[in-house]
Amino acid sequence: MKVSPEALTADGLAPSRGGRVLLLACGALAREILDVIEANGWDHLDLACLPAILHNDPDKIPPAVRAAVEKHRATYERIFLVYADCGTGGRLQALCDELGIAMVEGPHCYSFFEGNAVFAERAETEFTAFYLTDFLVRQFDAFVTRPLGLDRHPELRDAYFGHYEKLVYQAQTDDPALTEKARACAEKLGLAFERRFTGYGDLVPALARVAED
Repeated sequence: MKVSPEALTADGLAPSRGGRVLLLACGALAREILDVIEANGWDHLDLACLPAILHNDPDKIPPAVRAAVEKHRATYERIFLVYADCGTGGRLQALCDELGIAMVEGPHCYSFFEGNAVFAERAETEFTAFYLTDFLVRQFDAFVTRPLGLDRHPELRDAYFGHYEKLVYQAQTDDPALTEKARACAEKLGLAFERRFTGYGDLVPALARVAED
């Protein structure tokens, strides 16, 4: 059933109708979203992901989201965008308002993983922190080393990271192997290391509101 934007509530939900819900998400969140869905038995939620590499060029995120919503809207009664602002300068929220869908609150996933309120409180003292999530630890070379050319020109490290003081690993899971890999990433960048177990933060209540509506 196709649901027009006019038929949606302010939260992007189709009122008094059952049916499947599509979570349209950043690929960097796929594992975490699937874990939350499975843990809660939300088998009416489906997941479709856009490439995580879009974060290297945020201008491409809104048009990719628009195309995906247009592709899937006829199939789903509800669509929820599992992206934060992600460097789009408010354009992603404006697009959601135009399309009549809702999205996760927060400036980026580092914020909602830690909890937006907590992250905002720390922002004044952590502007020299470089953050990694479980996904980015696993994909450090693909998303940091190679795109920045550090594999070919390690001397560029200070140019990119000279103003940072520490690497904060926001751990979604308690995985010693990932922790050691994150520590190695900090050493490679010449930064102090801090591990902070965040779990899934605000992602869980955001998905719960969609699943239980």
